[in-house]
This record gives sequence, structure tokens and C-alpha cells, in this order.
Amino acid sequence: MPHIRNVIRCRAWLRYSLCLVSALALLVMPLQQKADAHAYSAGYTTLTLTQSATEMTYALDQLSVIELTGGDTNKDGVLSPKEFDGIKERLLVLLKENIQLEINNKPYEWTRLGRFALSKQGNTEKAELKVSYPAVSSSAAISLADNLYEQDKATNYVNLLTVHYGGRTSTEALSGKHRIWTMQLTENDYAGLSGKGQAPQSGGGQAGQVHGGSDGTSENLSGWYSFFKLGINHILTGYDHLLFLFSLLIAKQSFRQYAAMITAFTVAHSITLTLTVLGIIDVPSGIVEPGIALSICFVAVDNMIRREVSRRWMLTFVFGLIHGMGFADILKSMNLPKSQLAAALISFNLGIETVQVALIALLLPLLVLLHRWRFSRGAVFAGSGIALLLGGIWLAQRLFF
Repeated sequence: MPHIRNVIRCRAWLRYSLCLVSALALLVMPLQQKADAHAYSAGYTTLTLTQSATEMTYALDQLSVIELTGGDTNKDGVLSPKEFDGIKERLLVLLKENIQLEINNKPYEWTRLGRFALSKQGNTEKAELKVSYPAVSSSAAISLADNLYEQDKATNYVNLLTVHYGGRTSTEALSGKHRIWTMQLTENDYAGLSGKGQAPQSGGGQAGQVHGGSDGTSENLSGWYSFFKLGINHILTGYDHLLFLFSLLIAKQSFRQYAAMITAFTVAHSITLTLTVLGIIDVPSGIVEPGIALSICFVAVDNMIRREVSRRWMLTFVFGLIHGMGFADILKSMNLPKSQLAAALISFNLGIETVQVALIALLLPLLVLLHRWRFSRGAVFAGSGIALLLGGIWLAQRLFF
């Protein structure tokens, strides 16, 4: 009889596990589809204002170029110079339609186009172009609107904008509904434009105002807040980072263990995020991205083979170092000026931490209830199995495709 009861329990446990696996598979199917797509697109704009001209340099990451125009004829995920020449005019038309600069409310066409070619920046290729506009006059307003990807709600796009005027620099992150940047030059600002590197006098103009999109909403955002929002969006669209957190949290632990683990992850990714953006370390994405996928697989397997986890904060710290380098990808190509770097880094990191804390606050009560359930072990096993499956798929994709 005890043997029969054990068989019945095993069968019931197996049925519940299969049900949970099926339910979780349905939930994560859209997640896998999104992860396979190019989830985060990035443009990099530099405006340089002088009394003789306004110069714009715009760069778009290679995968976005392929998404928008095709051209990758051999389907290797890379544009060769010949392939780029085939889609060059199509891309130029698209950018002209969506990136618009105005001076004193007057839109300017791209009449003076400079270099337009593929450019190697760090470990990535970007399509880069240079455009010249008339100079901004004294007390004039200048604005930049970027509507690229506006109709594509599945793609998260950000334009990281750097503006040099005289000896000053302003930085912004244009994304979501907030796609229009404006700046009003004062007389003192204009005086500072006369010499390259010459610092303008005190009493500078209003730089870094970002307004809403075509839906009529508007909001003035300072530079730090735009990077705070960028951090929020970055973690919310970082499905591999979120799955790693899920894998860490689902295992049964005490509140003290959870606190130590999350603290270790925060400290670790903050260290490598900062060091990577500062250029002190530069680990290729070909190592970082598979490492992130491997971290998911490792934690998932650990959940499945151990009923009680201990000292997980050590493991989390090691993998947190890898995740921090992944967080830094979008910022390290921006070449943030030293005067703006601290605020941008802190704001971006705070955005990431805000989402993490909110998710943990939401999940912990549910996890407490889960681990009171008689089939909690089956739920942990099933959830970790899904994480292992997705992590393994991403690992294979990042290593071999």
C-alpha cells in the first residue's frame, strides 16, 4: 500500500508539473518571439553648434539598418560594403523623412550631405552620416525630432543625443513618446560658439528640453530623467535579464537570503556597468551575451537539482558582473562627456534598480504563497525547466548564429 500511494503521488506530481510547464510555455512564447527579434534599436546623434554652421552626425546600429531596409542578402546578420551600397539610397530617404531639424521653427532639408558609410565603432558596425545646416543665430531656438520606428510598437528605439555648443555639452535620450528635443540659445551661449572649446559665459540657455510625440502630450525632461527612463525601458525589454532574476527568485529562500542575493546582483552589475561605460574594461559582446544566457541555464539547473539553495549571493555576484556589461552596451557607444557621465550613469542605473525593486516587491508575496503549496517543488522544477529551455536556445543562438 505505501508503494501504491507513492506511485499515485508521483503521478499527481508529474501531472501538475506538466500542467505548469504547459502554462508557462504559453506565457513565455511571446517572450521568446520578442527575444529572437531585434528588441532594442539605437541611434546616436551628435549636434555641434558654432557661429558658422550646425553639424549633425547620426549613426544607426547595423541590425536596425537591416530591419528597416533589408539588404542582408546572404542572411548572415552583417552588412558588407556591397550590401550597404544596395540599400544606401533607401536608408537615406527613410532617415530624411524621420529625422528633422528646425532652426527658429523652420525645417531644413538635408541639402549638404557629407560622409554616409558603414563605420566600425568598438565591436559594432553602424551606418553613419554627416549633415551640415545653417548656423543658429543669436537667441534662436533649435529642435530635433526623431520619428524613426514610431509606428513600430514592437521595437524599442532610443536616440542618444549629444549636443556641443561652445564649451558646453548636453546629453539626452529620446525614446517612447518623447522624441523632440529643443534648446533656446541665449546671447551668452551664442557668444560662446565663436571659439571651439571656449567656455561660454555664465547664464547659459535652456538646454535639454524634451517634448512628447504626435499624440499631443508633452513633458519637459532634464537629461538625468531621460536616462532614468532609458534604464527603466532597458531592463523591461531585457528579457534575458528578467528571466535571470526570475530564476534566482523562484527557489525557496529566506528573506535574508533574498536581500543578500539582490544586493550582490545590484553591486556587481553597477561595478561593470560603470567600468564598461568609462572604457576601463571592454569585453566583446560575443563573450558577454552568451555569458548572460549561460547564467540563466546555470541557475535553472541549480534550482532543479537542489531543494535548498545556500550562499546564492556569491553566484549572483559573479553573474551580476556579466549582466552589468550587457546593461552598458547602449551607453558605451555614446561617448558621454565627463561632465555628464556621473548623472547619466546614476540615472540609468536607478532606472534599472527601480524596475528590479518593483518586480521583487510584486513577486515576493506570490513566492511566499507558492512555497506553502504542497506542489511547490513541482512548480519550481517546471519554472526552472522553462528558464533552462529559453536560456539554452539563447545560448545556442548567440554562439552559433
